[in-house]
Amino acid sequence: MKKKIAILLVAFVAMGIGSTVKAQVKWQTIEQASQVNTASNNKLFFIDFYTSWCGWCKKMDRDTFTDPVVAAILNKYYIPVHFDAECNTTFTWNGTKYTNAQSGKTHSFTRAILGQKIGYPSFAVFTKSGNLMQILQGYQSAYDFSMVLWYLCNGDSQRYTWDEYQQIFPTEIKPQMMKKLGL
Repeated sequence: MKKKIAILLVAFVAMGIGSTVKAQVKWQTIEQASQVNTASNNKLFFIDFYTSWCGWCKKMDRDTFTDPVVAAILNKYYIPVHFDAECNTTFTWNGTKYTNAQSGKTHSFTRAILGQKIGYPSFAVFTKSGNLMQILQGYQSAYDFSMVLWYLCNGDSQRYTWDEYQQIFPTEIKPQMMKKLGL
């Protein structure tokens, strides 16, 4: 009997059952997101401005964006875009053409959205029609980030001040959020 239990345990471990599986955000390119028909879009746009040399960006990728709650919110309620703030792509966003001829230099889209507050990581949330709604900057823990993302996508920003929301999130909002996310 002990031998059978040991064999089953080894089989479960080999199949990955019981192991921690990192969640996956379904990132889109800026070009893909810019092609979304805003008239029929029912999601907010979320743009992660990162650079290849940014340590805090890598920590966000490793710790925050792999969190199951953060990934579920981004995948279900946002069109998530992972945008290299120094890339050399050309695209049109909300009727304006953006370009960057020199890789390694700040892209014109990054400058247009973040303005004088360029720092990494930075995040921009756009309305369903593509208009800028909110800019967030700096490293965010998974818990804090899930709270902010839910505040913006669920319309709670229209019902509560941020201070009120932080107070009621753990007991009133988070249980409802987890249920809606199926987690």
